[in-house]
Amino acid sequence: MTVTLVNPDGLPKPDVYRQLSIATGSKMVFLAGQVARDAQGRRVGEGDLAAQVEQAYLNIGTALAGVGGSFDDVAKLTIYVVDWTPDKMPLLGEGVARAAAKLGVDPVKPITLLGVAALGEPDLLVEVEATAVID
Repeated sequence: MTVTLVNPDGLPKPDVYRQLSIATGSKMVFLAGQVARDAQGRRVGEGDLAAQVEQAYLNIGTALAGVGGSFDDVAKLTIYVVDWTPDKMPLLGEGVARAAAKLGVDPVKPITLLGVAALGEPDLLVEVEATAVID
């Protein structure tokens, strides 16, 4: 499987994500939104956006490993953040960087970031959906 990340000419070239990915492989994987819960369902990082982002990304890595893939196979992410304001960007970046270091991956993917009023449980600050393509 190959995911090629591209910032095409004629579009902005952001540092923290790519505008598109070109994925080749034989199996598409659509992950449900991952949140700050560990394998036993215990809350991780109460009130800590960076910790919750980190756990959501780690959960994506775990889920993909369970079907023979890895975070490197992610073609697209959608991140939902409760009460988003631009001043939260450093915390989001910190959580992504910590997860990437633990997973040993480059976390720069096409990302859609959405601010939302609430998530399914009141203590959740972030939810991350992923689409991956694996062989």
